[in-house]
Amino acid sequence: MEPILKLEGISKSYRSVPAVSGVDFTLMPGEIHALLGENGAGKSTLTKIMAGVVQASSGKMYHKGRETTFATPNAALEAGIAMVFQETSLVPSMTVAQNLYLGTEKFLNRLRGITISTQQFMQSLNFSVDPTEMVQTLGAAKRQMVEIARAVHHSAEVIIFDEPTATLTPEEKRHFFALLRRLKAAGASIIFISHALEEALAISDRITILRDGALVTTAATSTFTRDSIIAAMVGRSLSASIYKARDDASLRKPGCKVLSVQDISMGAMVRNTSFSVFEGQITGVFGLIGSGRTETFKIIAGIAKRDFLRGGTILLDDKPVRYVTPAPAVRDGIIYVTEDRKTEGIFETMSVGENLFGGALAAGKSAQVVRIADIRRLAAEWTAKLNIRAINDNARVVELSGGNQQKVVIGKGLVQTPRVVIFDEPTRGVDVAAISEIHQIINGLADAGLAVVVISSYLPEVLNLSDRILICRQGRIVEELSPTQATEEKIMYAAVH
Repeated sequence: MEPILKLEGISKSYRSVPAVSGVDFTLMPGEIHALLGENGAGKSTLTKIMAGVVQASSGKMYHKGRETTFATPNAALEAGIAMVFQETSLVPSMTVAQNLYLGTEKFLNRLRGITISTQQFMQSLNFSVDPTEMVQTLGAAKRQMVEIARAVHHSAEVIIFDEPTATLTPEEKRHFFALLRRLKAAGASIIFISHALEEALAISDRITILRDGALVTTAATSTFTRDSIIAAMVGRSLSASIYKARDDASLRKPGCKVLSVQDISMGAMVRNTSFSVFEGQITGVFGLIGSGRTETFKIIAGIAKRDFLRGGTILLDDKPVRYVTPAPAVRDGIIYVTEDRKTEGIFETMSVGENLFGGALAAGKSAQVVRIADIRRLAAEWTAKLNIRAINDNARVVELSGGNQQKVVIGKGLVQTPRVVIFDEPTRGVDVAAISEIHQIINGLADAGLAVVVISSYLPEVLNLSDRILICRQGRIVEELSPTQATEEKIMYAAVH
């Protein structure tokens, strides 16, 4: 059978630094092909070449046996190749329905007509998204659903998914994988990029692994295990160090109570929820999308406002606080590390040092007169502390891999010398090596006596990091479990029932 896509010796460099070097790749008709590797391994660059987003420096690409290059994403789409990007490319000021039909709309359109057809199409995919809602009001998970739906709506022969499940709940992932199987049965060819190795092993037919921009291996999925994939990706096994079982001796004892939250409410999202956070402990928080877990901690950090009347009480060191903006929360030592690093966490076109210095300015930890020497000093200090890998000291954040961008977001918070650190999905879209490094950072903060909160949808992460686990459902903290007694089944049961 002839490959629908074939790449021979593809290379791409930025500023003379190779992102992809001499990679060969084939995609067969009607197969799901997983493309794996660390952040910075070249996965996104390679697929963007296929989708016409960037041009290869050298090498050849064949589409249905004919040598071709795509000058633009639209040219690739016309040829039947669509890509779902890791960072969504939707228009925030347009509705879900308008985004779905953008680029394929007719000369004359009825808004009611595309709204109805969008609703029917979303229901066929088992995606619960209101077609009349503005994209800018959607959370990260629903934006990802719209991005997926838009690619499927084009009826493309080749669909490239770059980290499509990073923001989805277990139930939403189940629907998404059912969709992939339906697309495959209909003859579509799928490239699937994910850092969740279990997903790649469960859904793919073949796996290709890249390391440092070069091809390591391509083989049938049945020949791989989780450990063999990790060993090929990073050159050594990391499974045992990332997600090891906890025992009572490994749990940290609670220090002083830093935060006490009593009956806080915010509309229908957060309803009379209460809990406490202690120094020297990692408090894990699990809940499905829409459970109010993120909104609860955004209230604490001053990003969202609780109800004015009967909104509850937040005590910091036994003193009531009510933040209406993040600035006073930051000054009091509370920081929130966002789950959406692209739109809320970083200034993409600024350098690593400028981003870190911005965090210091926000907390009043630096003089208001900006000196280049201070920026470089701060960049050197935190680049070393967090092991941020960049081309050079002046590299823009947009040029960094996802894992290193996440470290910059974390660094922007830590330069503010906080007492309470709230991590929201700290390893979303991050490879196994970077996960290990970020977990070390989080554990180090708790060992240093800080109060740490980790909100995560990934159950092994919650079980591995937490000293206590809070479970959120329908806007409330409904249960607390010890990680030594909890199981994935117990946590999920509490989150659903």
